Amino acid sequence: MKHLLFALMLVSSLHAEAVPDKLVVLTFDDSVASQANYVAPLLKKYGFGATFFITEGFEFLVDKKHYMTWEQIQALHADGFEIGNHTRKHAGVAKQKPEQLAADVEFIEQQCVKYGIPKPLSFCYPGYQTSEAAVKLLRERGYQFARAGGAQAFDPTKDDLLALPQAFDGKPDSTLEQFKTAVAQAKNGKIAVMTFHGVPDLKHPWVNTDPAKFESYMQHLKDEGCTVIAMRDLAKYLAKK
Repeated sequence: MKHLLFALMLVSSLHAEAVPDKLVVLTFDDSVASQANYVAPLLKKYGFGATFFITEGFEFLVDKKHYMTWEQIQALHADGFEIGNHTRKHAGVAKQKPEQLAADVEFIEQQCVKYGIPKPLSFCYPGYQTSEAAVKLLRERGYQFARAGGAQAFDPTKDDLLALPQAFDGKPDSTLEQFKTAVAQAKNGKIAVMTFHGVPDLKHPWVNTDPAKFESYMQHLKDEGCTVIAMRDLAKYLAKK
């Protein structure tokens, strides 16, 4: 059995594609309605992939003007985008008891199944804070990738796949030049993981991205000939460890 597992790992390694320069992962947090109404149609126009990290935290259950419905989330999946897990309550994982975190993670999994969406393979830490217990839980539940915070490109030779750094975090005062700098980090085997929330995000103005600014970001990716993918699609470039 050990020889068989080794052989399978070797085959996986041999078939992993080389990481191209200008490989960019787009991620969107917090189930904001503008992600369905504005972001997704724009990404489809450009032919870009993306991951939408879903939570029922904040006012998701009562404010359907500013937060997506599960039917909209289901439509994102149908359009080919990845649906990731951002926990039920959007609570900091380091402050939760293991059973609380497990319940919050499992809830989003169950909601996905209910709406015909595959069990998530990717996770996003609320508030970007990680913990050893959370990483252990995600690994046990079969998650392949998890995004944290930071301000640097993801280096597959060094970074834990369940604590991926972000190269860019869209905020109201973020600039196109900052975005270009983040994109430029995607070379020599490194990958730029980009974080956004709502476009716009009226309920959380501190993470708002203006639509016109967002369009300039996406146009830059197109002009640069970037390969723009969902987080799950990293698997094709990375040999399993």
